[in-house]
Amino acid sequence: MCDSHKSINLNSGSVLIVSGLLGLATGWLDISYLNQAGVVIADIFIKLLKLVSLPIIFFSLLSTLSGMSGTSDVKTLGGKVLKYTLLTTLLAATLALGLYLLFSPARTSLGLINPIEGALKTVSYWHYLLSLIPENFIAPFYNNNVMGVLFLALTLSAATLSLRKEHKHTLNQLFESLFAAVMKMTGFFLKLMPLAVWAFVNLFVQDVQSQETLQGLALYLSCVLAANLIQASVVLPTLLKMKGLSPLSSFKAMLPALTVAFFSKSSSAALPAAIDCAEKRMGVNGKVARFSMPLCITVNMNACAAYILITVLFVCESNGIQFSGIELFSWILIATLAAIGNAGVPMGCYMLSSAFLVAMGVDMKLMVLILPFYAFIDMLESAINVWSDSCVTAMVNQELKSSPVLLEERLE
Repeated sequence: MCDSHKSINLNSGSVLIVSGLLGLATGWLDISYLNQAGVVIADIFIKLLKLVSLPIIFFSLLSTLSGMSGTSDVKTLGGKVLKYTLLTTLLAATLALGLYLLFSPARTSLGLINPIEGALKTVSYWHYLLSLIPENFIAPFYNNNVMGVLFLALTLSAATLSLRKEHKHTLNQLFESLFAAVMKMTGFFLKLMPLAVWAFVNLFVQDVQSQETLQGLALYLSCVLAANLIQASVVLPTLLKMKGLSPLSSFKAMLPALTVAFFSKSSSAALPAAIDCAEKRMGVNGKVARFSMPLCITVNMNACAAYILITVLFVCESNGIQFSGIELFSWILIATLAAIGNAGVPMGCYMLSSAFLVAMGVDMKLMVLILPFYAFIDMLESAINVWSDSCVTAMVNQELKSSPVLLEERLE
C-alpha cells in the first residue's frame, strides 16, 4: 500500500507480474474467446470495486477522524501535530500538482485508451461542489458523488467528536467495525486480482495503438517518484531547518525506522522502531514521541496525497477527461483529505485512487498497468511517510521546548 500504514499482503507481486505477462501474451495473440472471457472478467471485477469504492472512502475517514480524543487532542500537543500534518500533506499535494503539470504525462497517451463514448469528456467539479450538500444521506452513494461522501464523512466525524465520551466511543467502535467489514469484503474481492490483471492487460493490448502509451506511463512514474523524492529531500528538510533542526542528523537518527518501513512496506510495522529512534536517537520528549508518532502514522501521509493526485489526474486525462484550472487545484484538497483518511485501506493509496476512479466512472485499464510498478513505489512511499512523521514529531517537540508544561492527560 502506498501509505502503507497497515500492510495487507493480498497477492504475491510475482503472481501479479506473471498475470500481466500472460495478459500481454494472450492480447498479442488476439484469441477471440480469450478476449470475450477478458471482457466478462473485467466487467465483474469493476462491478465489485464499485460496490466497495465509496464505502471505503466514507468509513476510512469516519473510523480515523472519529477516533480522535476530541477537544483535548486539539489542544496543545494534538493541535500542533495536526497543524504540521495538514501543512506537510498540503505541501506534498501542491508539489505533486506542480510536477504533474510540468511533466504532463497524460498528454503523451491522450486518446490512446479509447474513451467509452469515443470523444473527450469534461468532468466539471463545479457540479460536485454545487451538490456538496446532498438532499439526503443516501444520495451521494447513489449518485457516486465523491465530494458529497467526503462532506458527509467530515460532518459526521465532527458531530461524533462533540458527543459525550461514552457515545463517541460507541460510534467510533461501530465505524471501525463497519470499516473492518468492508475491508474484509474487499479482501475477498481482491483475491481475484491476478485474474483481473490478466483480463485488463489482455484487453489493454487490444486498445494500444502505439508506443506512446508506455512513454506516458514512464512519465507518470517519473512524476510520482520526483514528487516523493523532492518532498523527502527538499520540503521536509527545509521545514526542519526553519525550526532550527538539522535534517541530516534527524535522518541519521531515524534511519533504522526508515529501513524497517522501506522493506516491510508498512509504517505501522515501523512504529515501535520509530518511537524508539525518536526518543533515544533524535532526543524527542517521550510523551511527545509516544503521542505524535502513532497519531502521525494514522493521519500524516504525504506520499499518499501525492500519489492519489498524480494517479487520478493521469488516468482521467489519459481517458480523455479534461479539468479546468480551478478543478485541478481542487484536487489538492481532495487528495489531502483522502490521504488523511487512508489508514487501514488495503494496498493503501492504490486502492483509494482506484476507488475515486471507479466512483467517477473512469476506465481502469491503466491502473492495472501501474500495478506491477507499485511494489517499489509502495516501499519508497512507506519510508517517506515515516520520515514525514518523524519530521512532524521533531518540529512539535521543538515548539514545546519553550512551553512550561506538556500535556498531562493520557497519551496513546
